[in-house]
Amino acid sequence: MRLPTLLLSAALGLVVFSGCDTFENRAKQKAGVVTQLDPKTRAKLERGIIEIGQTPDMVYLALGTPDDEYETTSSTHGKEKTWIYNDYHQEFAGNHETGYRRVLVYDKNAKGYAVYLEPVYTNVYVDRAEEKIRITFRDCKVAVIEQPKAP
Repeated sequence: MRLPTLLLSAALGLVVFSGCDTFENRAKQKAGVVTQLDPKTRAKLERGIIEIGQTPDMVYLALGTPDDEYETTSSTHGKEKTWIYNDYHQEFAGNHETGYRRVLVYDKNAKGYAVYLEPVYTNVYVDRAEEKIRITFRDCKVAVIEQPKAP
């Protein structure tokens, strides 16, 4: 009985301590890069600010692992790598009928109970992913930063 409890505790601890994607955790992974940064650049990366000319390691420190990666080859720019970061949210899609419930009602005229079926509605939400930022690297440096225009 004690062994399953220990296994459950160990698994829970692993989930809790390994799932945090913060600047501090990424900085530990890329400690060599962080020690070479000047304080001004480090402060920008901590706030998630990226700029033209930064390396993939610097972008990783600022934003984490990209949601999508693409490689393209063209005659004008050669090989390019593009990282895409998405914003995830849920959108209300309305109420949908999900079934019925029985309602017992006393009928005075019949002097008895009648059973009626009443529809049950549930709020439905749809998961959405929208592109938040797209970063293109040329020669291992940020060459293009694309973001949707704020409304």
